[in-house]
Amino acid sequence: MTKFILAIDQGTTSSRAILFDRAGHIHGAAQQEFRQFFPQPGWVEHDASEIWTSQRAVIDQVLRTNNVAAADIAAVGITNQRETTVLWERASGEPVAPAIVWQDRRSTPCCEALREAGHEALFQQKTGLVLDAYFSGPKLKWLLDHVPGARARAERGELAFGTVDSWLIFKMSGKHLTDPSNAARTLMFNIHTGQWDDELLALLDIPAGLLPHVVASSGVAAHTDASLFGAALPIAGIAGDQQAATFGQACHSPGMAKNTYGTGCFMLMHTGQAATISQNKLISTIGWSLPGRTDYLLEGSVFMAGAAIQWLRDGLGIIEHADQVEDLALAVPDNGGVLFVPAFAGLGAPHWDAYARGTMVGMTRGTNKSHIARATLESIALQSADVLDAMQADAAMPLTQLRVDGGCARNNLLMQFQADILGVPVVRPVVTETTALGAAFLAGLAVGFWASQEEIAAQWQMERRFEPAMAKQERVQRLGEWRRAVERSRAWSQ
Repeated sequence: MTKFILAIDQGTTSSRAILFDRAGHIHGAAQQEFRQFFPQPGWVEHDASEIWTSQRAVIDQVLRTNNVAAADIAAVGITNQRETTVLWERASGEPVAPAIVWQDRRSTPCCEALREAGHEALFQQKTGLVLDAYFSGPKLKWLLDHVPGARARAERGELAFGTVDSWLIFKMSGKHLTDPSNAARTLMFNIHTGQWDDELLALLDIPAGLLPHVVASSGVAAHTDASLFGAALPIAGIAGDQQAATFGQACHSPGMAKNTYGTGCFMLMHTGQAATISQNKLISTIGWSLPGRTDYLLEGSVFMAGAAIQWLRDGLGIIEHADQVEDLALAVPDNGGVLFVPAFAGLGAPHWDAYARGTMVGMTRGTNKSHIARATLESIALQSADVLDAMQADAAMPLTQLRVDGGCARNNLLMQFQADILGVPVVRPVVTETTALGAAFLAGLAVGFWASQEEIAAQWQMERRFEPAMAKQERVQRLGEWRRAVERSRAWSQ
């Protein structure tokens, strides 16, 4: 009898493999970082081959170190950094250019041209997205326009496009597939019809033959090559990282919401079985597709969360390890008047300002590294507060609690400040690896490892609840100061 689901969690800075048992507990995990490339200001790239080799390595490691054989695995679930764009040669399976990462801004002029031509409303109505360089379609157009020979080769059917889920599935099985949650992040997919959209493809000048076949988020989509892991394992769950985390947090009913604190920060609210098109610059997206139903979410994306803490480590050198930031911030009683807007890659929701840049205000001669650390943590929560305001206006659903996960969710100072600045309880689960858990749940449902969503929801357990303790007057004051700081960061590089 199989014992585990293998979750592949391919993130922006590392590849992970996690084994989950039937209780939804982690049996074993392995992780490996890979390189980030910044060839020009505003450009962020990955080596897609390195993504694959690192992912293969951690799968092998987690199986070996936990003495788990392929026969013990019921299914594989994949979750991935979204919007990152890979273009590869079908015959060799090799990438033809570096992967363009979701944070990359080089396709901003393409989006501006489409906007100026009057197409913004069409893209939003069909895709639920804002017309922004964040998404995959404009990145793919850039590759076709700038990689020598790529457009002609694409038109001859020699090349394949995919987000990272498609890339991994191709490397493991030879199949060219994606799921609706990832397809919905491309600006090429109609979230109402569930199909690639010919009108949008024509506007982006992208050949339809490049695109992967769209399969359900939960269902046996392919099998791994038997030579990889010792047996052909069913790939039965596929979802973009934030949709997977929402599913893993058991936010299965309208009004339930979660926030994931990773490289970026992503707040998603379940809105039901129909898309809610935002009036407040949020994203309406497909959450996941199960047999007979598709669930939709509202999302607000913050580009710099854990990445801002990485900057304290790698850019400023004021910490050696990311987990030191909380102790450094606790060395002072408050931020000393310092506010930090970490708009290194522009501002995401609800501002969508590609030309905003990182800004620190309120410093005096008394400012020290502890104030900067505290302001950095607070910036993560304050960006999320802006998103929640827009989300509640769109959904007309008052938030009663926010479920949290991701690496930064282990930071108690940040979680308490998040509860304070939102004015609602913040609830952290026992298992904070909910992105991988969501992929595992989707895969496990498909093969009967778990019987139902109700069984999954019953496994969710609270580890700690952070109650808001900040007075309303102070909350209003702090939010007002924050929004003044945000305005100073806007349109800086234009």
